[in-house]
Amino acid sequence: MKYQCLAAAVLSCLPLFAHAQSNVQVYGVMDAAIAIEDTDAPGEDRRTVINSGNQSSSRLGFRGTEDLGNGLKALFNIEAGVALDTGAADSTLFGRRAVVGLQGNFGTVTVGREYSPIAAVAAATDILGQGMFGSNLSAFGSNRLTRRLANSVNYKSNALSGFVVNAAYSTGEKSVDPSGDLMGVSVEYKTGGLYLGGGYHVFERLASGDDKEWAAGAGYAFGPVEIKGNYLVADPEGANNEYKNANLGASYAMGPSKFFLNFQQQKLETGAKGKTVSLAYTYALSKRTNIYTTYAQLRNNGRGVFGINSSSTSVAPPSTALGADPSVFSLGLRHTF
Repeated sequence: MKYQCLAAAVLSCLPLFAHAQSNVQVYGVMDAAIAIEDTDAPGEDRRTVINSGNQSSSRLGFRGTEDLGNGLKALFNIEAGVALDTGAADSTLFGRRAVVGLQGNFGTVTVGREYSPIAAVAAATDILGQGMFGSNLSAFGSNRLTRRLANSVNYKSNALSGFVVNAAYSTGEKSVDPSGDLMGVSVEYKTGGLYLGGGYHVFERLASGDDKEWAAGAGYAFGPVEIKGNYLVADPEGANNEYKNANLGASYAMGPSKFFLNFQQQKLETGAKGKTVSLAYTYALSKRTNIYTTYAQLRNNGRGVFGINSSSTSVAPPSTALGADPSVFSLGLRHTF
């Protein structure tokens, strides 16, 4: 109820915001799909579901800037996730992003809930746009890499000869060890159709030692073809905890149509391994609306129970179904505004 009241308050104030500064923007993505999911687990049948966000997570956001003079701007962005299949909001109202900051010749500084330095590299080098089934979002989550940082201070430099630096400090807000603090940095390079990026996080989750995360990725676009790949590693403190996620994909654009192919491998230090092949297709009905279809098949080895991730949905066998091979087919519609 408190989230509904807060949302209503924000919406009711929008006319006042718009009058005070003309560059406040309401934006969003609405994405819904029908999907056939199969975990391949014993005792579980294939099922048909309605999903929200199989290409892009459905969302509603508000952002704006104010010119403070001398090249300095104030900015804000709050963004909430929405489930179109049920109408429910995310458990944290503005959990996707919630920041305020300053932008100038020095770069951009934001405070709040922000994307991590590694997230920038992973997003730029996922051929599926961290959306359709088989994306590298499978690399993020508990005991894996960190995508968003609460209670954080963040810096992004202006581009210098194609280079951009991202840095972040997220406080765990604890007075005893382990602190729960995370520090991270990434460097990105762009020139023409070439992209290169790398990032590193240190997370004090346990008093006995730090979790480490790192990422490297590259992409190249030439004409209608794009090729992207990345290598993502999470190494939580302790024995046999290291997780690795590697992706290599390509896309081809032809008029309003775009075709995608991605190969993914996930590995754990215990010997568990899963390999995924993903196919996707989008067709633009306009600049803001498209239809899409996506299919992915994952093959786990005898120790693996890895799953397949889209922007808002995961298809995975239960932890007891070692060696199960999940698959999913989805057909959807996405509209942006």
